[in-house]
Amino acid sequence: MQVFKFILETMRPKQWLKNVFVFAALVFDGQLTNRNSLLVTSFAFILFSLASSLVYFINDLADIEKDREHPEKKRRPLASGSLSKSTAYISIVGLSLLTFPASFILNVNFGLIISGYVLLMLVYSLWLKHVPLIDVMIISAGFVLRVAAGVVIIVTQRFSPWLFVATTFLSLFIALGKRRAEIQLLDNEASSHRRVLEGYSLDLLDQFMTIIFSSTLMTYCLYTFSAEIKPGNYSMMLTIPFVIYALFRYLYLIRMKNFGGAPEEIVLRDRPMQAAIGLWGLTVILILYIF
Repeated sequence: MQVFKFILETMRPKQWLKNVFVFAALVFDGQLTNRNSLLVTSFAFILFSLASSLVYFINDLADIEKDREHPEKKRRPLASGSLSKSTAYISIVGLSLLTFPASFILNVNFGLIISGYVLLMLVYSLWLKHVPLIDVMIISAGFVLRVAAGVVIIVTQRFSPWLFVATTFLSLFIALGKRRAEIQLLDNEASSHRRVLEGYSLDLLDQFMTIIFSSTLMTYCLYTFSAEIKPGNYSMMLTIPFVIYALFRYLYLIRMKNFGGAPEEIVLRDRPMQAAIGLWGLTVILILYIF
């Protein structure tokens, strides 16, 4: 049973939280109460989570030696030796045989997006993660593909393209914060653990994050102005304060508390962040589905 525990740990279920972006089209197109759309999107979420886990296995195999020198990643099952390479290869084959056929059965376009996502992440793991700027842009592209996956599996009528732009900037903001946290954690040894960190500095990342912060907020505000709820109804603007607070909170945590290396941990553990996201989500539901 221990081996299954380590396989699950390598699949990183906590990071499946990122795949909730698949639900963006469902929620913002007003189809959350549509049983068929909800079911299909839920299947898409599961398959995207399995595809993400497939990438994590491959990434951990590729970085096994580097991870063994990292103060935190050395505890991962493959890096610590708790999970053998042969078991990891078997898991990769199993996940591939399950994920790809099921994705194409669910929807051909969705299958193509899943395939494109895995291919992009493979290129990232083997090469592009070592290229400054391109690395964070690839991470951002992964989130945009999650949103696109949610769009192609249902018929949308009111989904705004501004949400694609807002997702791009938000994911860039988080990715830059993660790089900043890594440099701060590893200090002078940063480049020896992750080569791409040679191309960054704390000052440079802070400047990037200032720019992306403004862009994220601006694009979300533009979405709320153009959200097609009812003619002349701009009530989605009421959600802006929660977004401002969440962005401020994230900046506070990575600058003052040295968090940010694992953004999903912030969402799972930080109560103020959870409150902001929860109130934002509740307000969105009230506006789109009740009032």
